[in-house]
Amino acid sequence: MSRNPGFLQALLRFVAQSARLVSQGPATYWLWLGFLILLIISGVSAYLTQLDEGLIVTSMRDPVSWGMYIGNFTFLVGVAAAAVILVIPAYIYNWKPIKEIVIFGEILAVSAILMCILFVTVDIGRPDRFWHLMPGIGTLNFPESLLAWDILVLTAYFFLNLFVVTYLLYKAYNGEEFNKKIVWPLVIFGIPLAISIHTVTAFLFNGLAARSFWNASILAPRFLASAFCSGPAIMVVLFQVLRRTTKLEFKNEAIWKVAELMAYALAFNLFLLGAEVFKEFYSDTHHLLPFLYMFTGLEGHDPIVQYVWAAVLLQVLAFVLLVVPRTRKNLITLNIGCLALWGG
Repeated sequence: MSRNPGFLQALLRFVAQSARLVSQGPATYWLWLGFLILLIISGVSAYLTQLDEGLIVTSMRDPVSWGMYIGNFTFLVGVAAAAVILVIPAYIYNWKPIKEIVIFGEILAVSAILMCILFVTVDIGRPDRFWHLMPGIGTLNFPESLLAWDILVLTAYFFLNLFVVTYLLYKAYNGEEFNKKIVWPLVIFGIPLAISIHTVTAFLFNGLAARSFWNASILAPRFLASAFCSGPAIMVVLFQVLRRTTKLEFKNEAIWKVAELMAYALAFNLFLLGAEVFKEFYSDTHHLLPFLYMFTGLEGHDPIVQYVWAAVLLQVLAFVLLVVPRTRKNLITLNIGCLALWGG
């Protein structure tokens, strides 16, 4: 009990110093924050319009997707899960160059999960019923509801990464070594948890028998493979930005290793896509219709054909740039590959 007052004072100092740090920066930092604040204001304004007039103002339709809300939710779940790409080589194989930067992957995971929650919130037609999604408070319908599973794994992954990041930063702030007996089990548990958040998200899609494009067992591994590409692509570019604009050091060896892992994941993702396309076109059943709609157009309707082909070609371009050592270790072509991968 005697240690509690000192711990609380140290914790308050840590929080105050953290707030002080984020309130300091050059003009470019404040311009960037101002731009983000303007985006937030415009988003809140649009959401208030939606609350007043209903979800009809979004013009979202579900035959192709659930629109930008669920599309971005799914993408950001993958970004959050991608932190495992840093965790495994850092903590399982004890590779020091990545171990020094793994905390940034965990911070990105926390940020991505927060955005996931916001996308789900704006997609709820009756936000006053959001409390039903809270475990132990609302009617979550667990374990029957897949949505309940998704909420539980996302919540667990969020708090796990939040605790690990806060604990590591707090120990660094006090100049102390972190307790491996605390961090190691949490990090190891975070690996299957990271895989589970995108697996359960995939189950939400492929459990819909009325949507033949999603109703495929291959969807979960495709979600994971694409996540282990797109998430690290953000991190690779972010590391370079932070290296130029701050005093933080990010070794090229770590960046190149992440890019190499991205290439392997992207190869698997393209292989799964090819297997799926072959199965549908070769069998030529009515399940082929979604693929025809996407790749060639269907009965004169072709609004997304150019986007689908652009997505495939961008991923192929990214794979070539990332798998060849010379282009992977050239920062210009590496960044082009990351941007192509993210866009694809």
